[in-house]
Amino acid sequence: MVEPDYLKEFLQIDLHSLHFITLVGTQGRHAGGIGNEFAQMYKIKYSRDGSRWISWRNGQGKQVIEGNRNTYDVALRDLQPPIIARLVRFMPVIDHSMNVCMRVELYGCEWLDGLVSYNAPIGQQMNLPAYPVYLNDSVYDGAIIHSMTEGLGQLTDGVCGEDDFTLSHVHNGWPGYDYVGWNNESFPRGFVEIMFEFDRTRNFTSMKVHCNNMYSQHVKVFRQVVCYFGSDSGWEDTPLSFSPVEDEKNPSARFVTVNLASHMASAIKCQFYFADAWMLFSEITFQSGTAMYNTTLVPPRTVVPANTGVSPRPFPEDDPTLKVDDSNTRILIGCLVAIIFILVAIIVIILWRQVWQKMMEKASRRMLDDELTVSLSIQSDTLVYSHNRSGTTIEQESNAAYEHIFPLGPDYQEPSRLICKLPEFAQSLEEPTSTSTAASKSNTTSGVQDGVPHYAEADIVNLQGVTGSNTYAIPAVTMDLLSGKDVAVEEFPRKLLIFKEKLGEGQFGEVHLCEAEGMQAFINEEYSFDVPEDQPVLVAVKMLRSDANKNARNDFLKEIKIMSRLKDPNIIRLLAVCIYSDPLCMITEYMENGDLNQFLSRHELEGQLALLSNAPTVSFSNLCYMATQIASGMKYLSSLKFVHRDLATRNCLVGKNYTIKIADFGMSRNLYSGDYYRIQGRAVLPIRWMSWESILLGKFTTASDVWAFSVTLWEVLNFCKEQPYSQLTDEQVIENTGEFFRDQKRQIYLPQPVLCPDSLYQIMLSCWRRNAKERPSFQEIHRALLDLQL
Repeated sequence: MVEPDYLKEFLQIDLHSLHFITLVGTQGRHAGGIGNEFAQMYKIKYSRDGSRWISWRNGQGKQVIEGNRNTYDVALRDLQPPIIARLVRFMPVIDHSMNVCMRVELYGCEWLDGLVSYNAPIGQQMNLPAYPVYLNDSVYDGAIIHSMTEGLGQLTDGVCGEDDFTLSHVHNGWPGYDYVGWNNESFPRGFVEIMFEFDRTRNFTSMKVHCNNMYSQHVKVFRQVVCYFGSDSGWEDTPLSFSPVEDEKNPSARFVTVNLASHMASAIKCQFYFADAWMLFSEITFQSGTAMYNTTLVPPRTVVPANTGVSPRPFPEDDPTLKVDDSNTRILIGCLVAIIFILVAIIVIILWRQVWQKMMEKASRRMLDDELTVSLSIQSDTLVYSHNRSGTTIEQESNAAYEHIFPLGPDYQEPSRLICKLPEFAQSLEEPTSTSTAASKSNTTSGVQDGVPHYAEADIVNLQGVTGSNTYAIPAVTMDLLSGKDVAVEEFPRKLLIFKEKLGEGQFGEVHLCEAEGMQAFINEEYSFDVPEDQPVLVAVKMLRSDANKNARNDFLKEIKIMSRLKDPNIIRLLAVCIYSDPLCMITEYMENGDLNQFLSRHELEGQLALLSNAPTVSFSNLCYMATQIASGMKYLSSLKFVHRDLATRNCLVGKNYTIKIADFGMSRNLYSGDYYRIQGRAVLPIRWMSWESILLGKFTTASDVWAFSVTLWEVLNFCKEQPYSQLTDEQVIENTGEFFRDQKRQIYLPQPVLCPDSLYQIMLSCWRRNAKERPSFQEIHRALLDLQL
């Protein structure tokens, strides 16, 4: 909270060393349009030592900087002059009490010169016939009384002046803006003295002075410079002198390099002698390194010839008063040794934890006979329940991106309970099999009644599918029981299929949109088409490539058996097959209006705006009707303990009168490739529709399908005009699931659609509860949606 005209609140950045800052960026708090917490204006204060704070101002003396106009755009502002500082404060300026949120970025580099201030005479005014030229240091940040002290300004701003000093690089800069200049009449001793102070004792190699040489206006490079080097013990007795070559032919401004002969000092005092009436500087820089001696300045070694009568000056190692300060070296070595010990300890702990974790996993596999293995397979991208009725342990190689063993809980269905819910399979369990003897021995040994599935032996059943993944995750017991059944669909003549469009493709096959002639004669009597018998039927054909491997062919046949058992008005039906010759084909329903995503994106809500745009319309009641059908289809799948894993509008097909049927073509279509996130370069997952436990733990259940249904409902109410979490990148979506896991109230939910009443949005939020057990079932969702339509 910030009050007007009360600059107490600020954001302070400590860069830990001097930096040269040329650009700043600010941004407010963007939280999906909630709140307007940004600074429209702000001031900057900075400090080089933490004790003296300086208010930044531009060349015209203005301190207030224009900030942000909204919460989402970044406002970048050039700092002219730049700031040389270690500490920077941003102070919002407002005209009324308000909450302010500032995000700040600083652009620049480390200030390697080490210069913290220079003291110099005040720049003067040159009176030309046409106009006056002001050669003062207009951005100096130190004290200016009779001279400039303890500050930095235009001599360190990184801007070199033009050859014609009356011009300026800076916008709105006056004549002479880039230069600081003095007239020799004001200096009886013939020189201008400038003293430079540094952050520490340094070893100076050179100094570069950018000078103007416009001799037609009586401005020339300095005639001579005399440099004195100082430290904590005082100034050296012998100065260094340098004289540049006088040039009266080239009026260009230039850098003059002064060799400082590796002198060590923490301060340099330079006396620049006039060569003409005026002397103008625009930039002074130093090249140096950190000195190796703390206090005592040691000159270079000198060799004195014998018999000269001059006593040689001792070398540092010979003179007890000139000792190298190695305390810092000792501290550095001690710190390095400590860091090495800490790193070794961390590595040992990590290795110990990994070994301990593996030991615990092995122990848990031996002890927990009532556990269920859940795996997310990269190759099949399909999560399934697994069970080996033979009682023998089958080990399979897994290349899963992540794999975890979860204790048996209410989220997973015991196979024995599943049999009770599927009475049609109860008799099959009693039929003898080729491995019944082994099963009997295993169950007798473990004390389990013969015929009841045993949990200790669990293998992974992979359904590869045509497009690289089978949508439905099938309990393994169901697969075992289906294996002895004949397919309840007939062979269809290939010649009666007319290919219209390729819907998609995958690793092992393709999906085509086709017209099937005479399909009415090949399906069960219980199913009827709303198409005359003499008209072709629109179908989807999953086609397995002829060169597919044996496992893919077996999985394809298993998928046919599973699909033949799904009979619900809101689930896509398997109509016929072509399996007597290659390529193997599976023929399913396809609705004339295509998928729900494309259907809704072409429509508008009934109302005045739709009439103006002349677009086809859908009423809110029709949207609810379609959502209810999706819930009904999922209720049927969940009753069989089938997990869809990819429920979305792209996987719902639309027929006449807004009829909806759930399918599994979305992942195979290039149109929806942007809806899937690639894991480790191979597996693809619809992370924007997935629950947090599915992304982080690889756990797919009916409760995770409930989560996906709520996202699908959000799509429907937004007419599929926007992708879920469109303001977040894929990586940010995954980070958001981490917030659901941590449950610190920082997770981001999909916002309430404009069309969505509060009661319906509460249902959606209940589907996104962190605890999967607290989410409603599809039976409850279906009932609630029916009540909303009444």
